[in-house]
Amino acid sequence: MEGPDDPVDHARTTRPHAGEAMKDNRNMPALVLVGLGVVMFVACLFAFATGHPQVGLVLAILAAIGILGGGLWLAIAHLRVRRIERRWYAEHPEVTPQPPNS
Repeated sequence: MEGPDDPVDHARTTRPHAGEAMKDNRNMPALVLVGLGVVMFVACLFAFATGHPQVGLVLAILAAIGILGGGLWLAIAHLRVRRIERRWYAEHPEVTPQPPNS
């Protein structure tokens, strides 16, 4: 099943998850969500430091949603990659499975 739908790089590495985030573009929205969450967290700290607790609270809640939502998305995507990897090894019994680095 190697191809554009297979995020595991079987041909160029012995470490099956090396470059997973680069080959699997389905992770990009999650990475953007985590990045926005971090920016909102910094903005929330700035709001608290400048005496705007209501704005800081809203930004803190949005930051938590962004970071946790993006992290959950990445975790689910990684489980999908592991499932695809197990299926690939089942279809290619001649290949010795490498231990995952993640």
